[in-house]
Amino acid sequence: MSRHAPTAEVNIHLRARTQDRTLIDQAAGLVGTNRSQFMMASALKEAKNVLLDQSTLYADAKTFQKIMDWMDTAATPTEAAGMRHLLQCICSSPPFRPAWE
Repeated sequence: MSRHAPTAEVNIHLRARTQDRTLIDQAAGLVGTNRSQFMMASALKEAKNVLLDQSTLYADAKTFQKIMDWMDTAATPTEAAGMRHLLQCICSSPPFRPAWE
């Protein structure tokens, strides 16, 4: 049984410069999608990032102070190894050096 993506329900129209469309087409080709799929995936990713950046967390004073104390302490070897692993996933261009090293 094959699963199909739901059919799009609305149109989103954009106007772009020729060189911008060419750049988008090149990037879409590199990841194996068409222009529409690439632009939708990119726009959704950015929209989620913007919304996540605007998230607000609430904590009482005691919990807030515990978080601040934790953030002010040096990373444990396990935490540093985890941060290095995350950076390997998101930052592949040397000579990047993490701030905690």
